[in-house]
Amino acid sequence: MPHNILQNSRSAISPMWGFDHAVRLREIAIAADLDLPLYLLAPEVAVLLSYIPDMHQRLFFETLWNTGARPNEAGALTPNDFFFHDDLMPFVRLRTLKQRKAPPRSVGRPSLESLEEEKRERDKHPPLRAVPLPDPTYVRRVQEYFATFKVMTRRATPLWGFKSSETPRNWLKAAVGRAERDGVTFSVRPIVPKTFRHSYAVHLLLNGVHIKKVQALMGHQRVESTEVYTKIFALDVTRDLGLTFSMQPEEAIAMLGIGDISKILSR
Repeated sequence: MPHNILQNSRSAISPMWGFDHAVRLREIAIAADLDLPLYLLAPEVAVLLSYIPDMHQRLFFETLWNTGARPNEAGALTPNDFFFHDDLMPFVRLRTLKQRKAPPRSVGRPSLESLEEEKRERDKHPPLRAVPLPDPTYVRRVQEYFATFKVMTRRATPLWGFKSSETPRNWLKAAVGRAERDGVTFSVRPIVPKTFRHSYAVHLLLNGVHIKKVQALMGHQRVESTEVYTKIFALDVTRDLGLTFSMQPEEAIAMLGIGDISKILSR
């Protein structure tokens, strides 16, 4: 592992979760094939980001990690979408650009042409969502980036403006390759740009953010889309609640008050 790892301030898992335990739960969920989106934990993200030396590239992935944006949503961000006020929590304005697959046509369903027209109209005016930026380290890096590249002279120009979705994938592939050459590997494979979005959602839930708030921050229309991230917590419910299902017969009979304990147990 390199000596100059730059730690992101999201280094803790949560006050209630240890890293080893969180890793173990993820391993069990993957082994059980629970169809859980692949995600990284905060220390893993910090290490991976340290292998992206290019400031322009790194800020893109830091933005995915700090906002939960879909890669195409982050790619569309302009300087005008970042809000830094002394009296308010900094936040970013995201355009919800979810690409919905058209359902199979059946009797009574709209035609494919009408669905495509509806999507074109929706894409002209995508719904907006505000995502707070509570991490001061990330906020400082955004401001440093703006100053270094003088982006405020191009306030309405996308910060990244990818011509192809393969561009950030290639950046990330190169970072993983650099890590592997240093002997640093990640148990989650493959790592793609959307992995940061999944990691953001799990990080929020591990830190006790209510699922309805996570839904809003992720830009999910339906809460069922958010609930997919909660599968890991089902594996840990008994640890939190001290939940058991067994009871001694003597105790149960006494609680129910259903007769002479000795006679019932002698049957």
